[in-house]
Amino acid sequence: MQLRDYQIDISTNAVQLLKSYGIAYLSMQVRTGKTITSLETAKLYGAKNVLFVTKLKAIQSIIDDYNNGGYPSSYELVVINFESLHKLSELTDSEFDFIIIDEAHSLGQYPQPAERTKQLKSICYAKPIVYLSGTPSPESYSQLFHQFWVSSRSPFGHSNFYQWAKMGYVQVQNKYVFNRTLVDYSNANKAMIDERVGHLFLSYTQEEAGFTELVHEHVHNVKMSDKTYNICNRLRLDKVVNGTGGRVIEADTAVKLMNKLHQLYSGTVLFDQHEEDDSNSSVLDDSKGNYIFETFKGKKMAIFYKFIAERVALQIQCQTRGIHIAKTPEEFNSTPNCVYLSQFVSGREGINLSSADCLVCYNIDFSAVTYFQVRARLQTKERTTAADVHWIFAEGGIEHQIYQAVKNKKNYTLSYFRKHEKTLDQSR
Repeated sequence: MQLRDYQIDISTNAVQLLKSYGIAYLSMQVRTGKTITSLETAKLYGAKNVLFVTKLKAIQSIIDDYNNGGYPSSYELVVINFESLHKLSELTDSEFDFIIIDEAHSLGQYPQPAERTKQLKSICYAKPIVYLSGTPSPESYSQLFHQFWVSSRSPFGHSNFYQWAKMGYVQVQNKYVFNRTLVDYSNANKAMIDERVGHLFLSYTQEEAGFTELVHEHVHNVKMSDKTYNICNRLRLDKVVNGTGGRVIEADTAVKLMNKLHQLYSGTVLFDQHEEDDSNSSVLDDSKGNYIFETFKGKKMAIFYKFIAERVALQIQCQTRGIHIAKTPEEFNSTPNCVYLSQFVSGREGINLSSADCLVCYNIDFSAVTYFQVRARLQTKERTTAADVHWIFAEGGIEHQIYQAVKNKKNYTLSYFRKHEKTLDQSR
């Protein structure tokens, strides 16, 4: 594997940061080669035993890059997913001298650290750390504290988030939700934080990397069945819909209504009550599935979905039409005439689907991070055709409102939903 000039330059600069500060943060946009750049950094640093922490689906591609890059002759590598960190002592007796943390923004919970973050803090003590993320602080600069907290050389030097916030890094506010007062720590002081940590970041964009074909997005409106619209309207009015066989759909709170409509408008449902011998979910409407496989007939597709029942709907379509479903991204990229199915959260990071003609999104997630990461799954520098991403929305559904929010880097929240529902009420 031949590294690009910019990857070599970033690796060299990262080594200097590690020697000076013990930390290097590669804030490189998706598909610009963060993985290979970090592996090269470990080599140039002189590491002997490297731990690479990532998401489960990304493990194989990282191992492939390690082998194809010729790095086994330089150092040993252990790749593990975040969820298995607690098993690390059982899986290996290696004493790591270099740590790479992929998708580092996933450590950014606040004000309390997540369990995986606590585990990493113990593992990373006194070790050089390379952080990888195209979106280090997707929602708030407050997300940076615990990412650096795992390092014993954190530039902040505070033992916990609350102390850090009190020093002026966060303007602490109160907000009111459902008549409850909550403390809001999201309003971080960007200028003050940048002054502390800005020198640790090495950034690179797709444009700088020479990507000539960026993402082209297309929104499709699908007319769903009358049954779908009737159920959604009844749920809005009555907050409950009773079906046959003891099946019940409930939406007695605004949050439940938002989530139920989100699923129903794509043609599936999770029942709140059902007979014991019956499934708790069902495919009610195959309009979206039919539209996808008729519209993109003959195309090599990667399809992302939100709810488990949506995968069932897609599997039924594939079985009916005799279409093979690839089990892994590697099988998908090496096999013609197949599709790849993935849930948004598990497939949004660290997998390469660049052999696809297009990426089709059966639904849309509430998360802005998921939106930007999913839409980049087809991109590579070598791609010479447009990276087409197709969003399949129901006519009159709530997906359009979710799309507008996440496209503007905002999570779709209950406040957006309530505003939309209020507008609908006024128009009736």
